[in-house]
Formats: sequence, C-alpha cells, structure tokens
Amino acid sequence: MNDRQSKKPVVVIGVGEMGGVFARGMLRIGHPVFPASRDTDLDQLSQQLPEPAMVLVAVGEKDLHSTLERIPQGWRDKLALLQNELLPNDWQQHQLSEPTIISVWFEKKPGQDAKVIIPSPAFGPHAQLLHDALASINIPVAVLNNSEELLLELVVKNLYILTTNIAGLKVGGNVEQLWSEHRSFAENVAGEIIDLQEAITGQRFERARLLRKMSEAFAGDPAHGCMGRSAPARLERALTNAKQHQLTVVQLEGIKQLAG
Repeated sequence: MNDRQSKKPVVVIGVGEMGGVFARGMLRIGHPVFPASRDTDLDQLSQQLPEPAMVLVAVGEKDLHSTLERIPQGWRDKLALLQNELLPNDWQQHQLSEPTIISVWFEKKPGQDAKVIIPSPAFGPHAQLLHDALASINIPVAVLNNSEELLLELVVKNLYILTTNIAGLKVGGNVEQLWSEHRSFAENVAGEIIDLQEAITGQRFERARLLRKMSEAFAGDPAHGCMGRSAPARLERALTNAKQHQLTVVQLEGIKQLAG
C-alpha cells in the first residue's frame, strides 16, 4: 500500500464499542476516520467521500440488514462486515458479491481494553487493511486464503456463540464449566446448531473439526460467561430458522420451555 492510498479515509458506520476499536486502529496507521450513525445521511456523506479506503459496517446484528439497504452504490465494493451470526446469505441477499468479512474474536466492554480470545479470521479485498489496523493496537488477525476457509470460520463462530448463549440459558456459568461439567448437554446443543448451519448454508461440515475448533476458543478465555444479554434473542432466531428449514431441535425447544 503506497503512502497516498494509506491516507484514504475510512468510514465506520456504527460508533459503539466495537466500531471504536477499529477506528482507533485505522487512525494509528494513518487513515482519517469518519463515523456515521443511524441518523447520518449516507448518500450525502458518500458525495463528500466518494473513494474511501473502506466502509466498515459496525452496527449490531439486528441493524445489519436495514443498514445494508442504505449503502450508497459507490460504496458497495468497499464494505467490511464484522457482525456475529453472519453467513453468506446475509450479504448475498443485498447483491453484495465480495465484501470483506472479519469474524471478531475479541471482546470490548465499556471502560476496558479489548480482550483477545483467539486471532480474528478475515477474508476479502480489505482483509489486509483490517489486519494492519488491528495489529497496530495488538489485536491479532488471521488473513484467510479463500471463501471456503471463511465459511468454516463463520460457522465456528456461530457454533461458539449460539451453543454457549443458548446452553447458558439452562446452566449459566462460563465456557470452561459448560465444557467440563455439562459436556454431553453442550455437545447435544452444538449438534442442533450445526444442523441449523448446514441447513442455512446448504453445506456439510466435519462435526468433529467444528467441535475441536470451538473447544480451542473455549481455552482462549475459559472464564468467558456463557449467557450474554442477547441469549434469549439468539434462541428465538435459532428456533425460527429451525422451523423455516423443518428441523427437529429437541434441545433448543426444551431450553425454550425452561427459560419461559
């Protein structure tokens, strides 16, 4: 990347904790950062910034699709997405053929530095830019080689989030306790989550490999709590997806009844 390109601005849509981490990394490596909120007129901003280095969509999962519908035409080949529960259909339904995707494996809470669990995989035209920006603030990124590797990593992240959050509605605790004290239950929940991922993507995955990669993430932060505040909503989305794909999910249904 030459010096002129390195000074191109980066637009960050969504100015919460996660967007702030990426913005700091971009500033550290010399990119001006322009934040945008849900009230920002993106068409107007794109006229001021017709050729940004990248447009990072850092909104929460529930706001992703409404935000993608607002992306100006001139920015559509510059997008990077970082949301949880991402799968290719999430961007393909908006006719986005090749956005940059990063599966975020670090946590950022108010008043605390970012806490790395494992390196965050990234793939796409701007993956190296994400790597360089986050490396400048000591957050590791693994740049992937192809879209097949990306899909596997997205499924692993979804498996981790959905298994821990949904199982946590029943057993609470942290991921080390879930895996050591409730292993059979966790694997049963994970099995239904894998069923869902395969149905949504139309792909088959090596289940033992997925479970192994999930357990490696558990080891990266054993004290990570299972049940985040988004857990009930994640369970509802999983049940909705299961119904749409005509899947039987005994474990998830039982957790729903228990959680009320």
